[in-house]
Amino acid sequence: MIKKIDHIGIAVRSLDEALPFYTEILKLPLLGIEEVESEKLKVAFLKAGETKLELLEPTNEDSAVAKFIEKRGEGLHHVALGVDSIQDRINEIKEKGIRMIQDVPKTGAGGAKVAFMHPKSTGSVLYEFCEKKGLK
Repeated sequence: MIKKIDHIGIAVRSLDEALPFYTEILKLPLLGIEEVESEKLKVAFLKAGETKLELLEPTNEDSAVAKFIEKRGEGLHHVALGVDSIQDRINEIKEKGIRMIQDVPKTGAGGAKVAFMHPKSTGSVLYEFCEKKGLK
């Protein structure tokens, strides 16, 4: 079911301010930066061994990440679990009583199919299913 932890999402106010810590202090390679317009985000991916870190900068105060930062401050936002057959995983988890934020996957950063479990069903942790067919 779960292949690996694909990435860990970290909410930041500014990529420009946050990136030097990750690239210069921690010496993590920057894999790329992209805008995810549908989510009102700019994201940066960094390689941390077998897992990636995804820094999430809101580009609009109405975005979910902007609201997260407003309420909780910068920091750990979500854990993304790499899966095959994301719709099957969504259906299976719902059958077990877990509430989903998305019942149907949407397109996320890098063209991945993503869907989030509601943190009220997961011990207050926001988990994301992430399917990357043909993607690294």
